Amino acid sequence: MGQKANPIANRLGLILGWKSIWIKNYSINVKEDEYIRNFINKRFYRKYCISNILIEKTRNKIIITIFTSKPAIVIGKQGKEVEYLKQVIRKKIDKINKNLNIYINVVDVVQPEIDALLVAKNICRQIINRVSYKKCIKLSILNAMRMKIKGIKIKISGRLNGVEMARKETYKEGIIKLSTFRSNIDYGFYEANTTYGKIGVKVWIMKNLLYSKMKDLTNFYNNFFKIRRRRNNKFLKKKIYAKKKIY
Repeated sequence: MGQKANPIANRLGLILGWKSIWIKNYSINVKEDEYIRNFINKRFYRKYCISNILIEKTRNKIIITIFTSKPAIVIGKQGKEVEYLKQVIRKKIDKINKNLNIYINVVDVVQPEIDALLVAKNICRQIINRVSYKKCIKLSILNAMRMKIKGIKIKISGRLNGVEMARKETYKEGIIKLSTFRSNIDYGFYEANTTYGKIGVKVWIMKNLLYSKMKDLTNFYNNFFKIRRRRNNKFLKKKIYAKKKIY
């Protein structure tokens, strides 16, 4: 299960939330979301700084939240880049839904070393610049483990170092529990377009375990049975008092 399913999609509704929040008009909203995400990613394609894009829609407005490691590039000089994004998105969306207000929020990613997609993009950027893939992967693993995470796994595939035969290599450090829904796992995938073909990079980062307080349920069950005993007089435990000795 853990190796076949996307770990983010597998935990939707349990630990992680949806990246798009809206109701009704499914086909129209899906097309709009796809256009917005593709346009923003293409706009900052060579910057390798976009981590996540959240879209919230109401009746009269669209709120787009961009998570990035370089907020100055996304905002632009005096906010010109954000205004350009608004204009282009409004022209496209006005054909379908008119009179919509568009708001763009830019959020800074404080720790890009433990963001799975940013780690994958950083490795791809260095591979395009002819840096050794082993050196890139080992440095990214070392930087991630410094942030006190549980574990990290990186899988790279393709014609590595321009060899004729394509192959896969996996590098892992720490613990990654893909089968437990309680584990907070971030997943990212990105491709590097090189002169000798595409090289794909997958990154899994396990940050921590959520709901760890419910792991030990012994106290919960003990309290539950005590309440049941109080309700039914039959199962009440006899209280034993120590006899007082008088000297």
